[in-house]
Amino acid sequence: MSEQVVPSPGNNFIRQIIDADLASGRHQQVITRFPPEPNGYLHIGHAKSICLNFGTAQHYGGRCNLRFDDTNPEKEDAEFTRAIERDVRWLGFQWAELCHASDYFQQLYDFAVALIESGHAYVDSQSAERIRETRGTLTEPGVASPFRNRSVAENLDLFARMKAGEFADGSHVLRARIDMASGNINLRDPVIYRIRRAHHHRTGDAWCIYPMYDYTHCLSDMIEGVTHSLCTLEFEDHRALYDWVLDTLDTPCHPRQYEFARLQLEYTVVSKRRLTQLVQRGIVDGWDDPRMPTLAGLRRRGVRPQAIRTFCERIGVTKKDAWIEMQALESCIREDLDACAPRRLAVLDPLRVTLTNLPDDAPEALEFANHPKDESLGTRRAPCAAELYIEREDFAEVPPPKFKRLVPGGEVRLRNSYVIRCDEVIKDGAGKVVELRCSVDADTLGKKPEGRKVKGVIHWVSAAHSLPAEVRLYELLFSEPNPAAAEEFESVLNPDSLSVLSEARVEPALADAAPGETFQFERMGYFCLDPDSDTGSGRLVFNRTITLRDTWAR
Repeated sequence: MSEQVVPSPGNNFIRQIIDADLASGRHQQVITRFPPEPNGYLHIGHAKSICLNFGTAQHYGGRCNLRFDDTNPEKEDAEFTRAIERDVRWLGFQWAELCHASDYFQQLYDFAVALIESGHAYVDSQSAERIRETRGTLTEPGVASPFRNRSVAENLDLFARMKAGEFADGSHVLRARIDMASGNINLRDPVIYRIRRAHHHRTGDAWCIYPMYDYTHCLSDMIEGVTHSLCTLEFEDHRALYDWVLDTLDTPCHPRQYEFARLQLEYTVVSKRRLTQLVQRGIVDGWDDPRMPTLAGLRRRGVRPQAIRTFCERIGVTKKDAWIEMQALESCIREDLDACAPRRLAVLDPLRVTLTNLPDDAPEALEFANHPKDESLGTRRAPCAAELYIEREDFAEVPPPKFKRLVPGGEVRLRNSYVIRCDEVIKDGAGKVVELRCSVDADTLGKKPEGRKVKGVIHWVSAAHSLPAEVRLYELLFSEPNPAAAEEFESVLNPDSLSVLSEARVEPALADAAPGETFQFERMGYFCLDPDSDTGSGRLVFNRTITLRDTWAR
């Protein structure tokens, strides 16, 4: 389990509300909840809500529950509940209580009966289509159901028979009786129960009627003693219904709902419907594909939870929706990994180099710092030999302007090693460069050459000692900043979102890497070992987490 953390949510408007509530004595303890529906994996947008709800409760010494709003059994699954629990823990939080809306099904049913008895709910036998048609518009009132004035006795009888399974799906619903002319369409006799013969992953087939989210949410908050119900802005118009249910039932406590702007990150989609489409259509390799904005995908890509928490803290909590640039998230990831990722040598597109005159007394291995700014991480030794691999892009037969790496007749320094000179270029029958033969300046190990200045420094690995590896280079999944705005979001998929390099070579110290462990491949970027790896058989697979430099600046 990740270490428990208390992020600083800053002096946002929610903190100001809570400060006032505590000062007035309205509340003695702050209780929040994070209430996901278990119909998919958590994504980067959920991270903001997690950090806000858990972080706020921790800041005030309160409690935060993890509650699954599992009232829609056709789309929910135990796999998703397990994934959500894992992601919340990974992000660094632990809930006070693990709750489920399904824990309260009997209580919710009893509350619905109380609404019927007080004349505030009725069974409507119209079709779902007809109910939608008579809901009205923003400028026109709704039309009352012909069943709106059924007697309390008849409504109680019908509702009990709905629960007993006597009616077909869709034949009846229970609606709250509020105001069909309300300016808030959410108050125009909303449906609060419907018949659904669907197996529930927790309650099995015990229920064939299920409560609607807006009805369930406020009562679940009340049952758990939530003081501040924090949700995103799309629920602002639903707050009136939240309050109506609690006021009408005259519940013993009345939580207050407060809305904040959701996280909208460029070049991503966070709609669960669209994320599900990406998975089901095989566009990505599952919910934890490193191109997905899910927490599982970010984790597999090598992003650490510390970076996500920092990101959520920096974007803040506001009342107005705004788009966040991808650069903001990448900056947090890069800063986090720069401070902690051990350095390693890796050649992604290898070009063989033969050192024709390596001295007999040349060291068999050279010492490298594991981190240039953190001596506590120690050092390691990388084998050195006469045959090496360098990056193909570090050699140019016809160099572009300002090229400071290896060219025919030119010199570079091998990282922590000798200065070498390219004396001969070997090509295959197709004209492709397959080997460089280079001479070593034996007097340049650990010191500068005399009488000349060598500007370029390139990394390398020993051909004999390095390990083969597959490297997956991930880019943005979408080519447009707002893919959800496209008529068909698949039309703006980035065809180059994944490139696989199958002939990479890495230094032998990486043989002991653990899945999920992140490294900086010197000069190449940050990479983590993918779970697809099998270190026992020597199959290493690395995912690129992020490049070393901010590519947006270019």
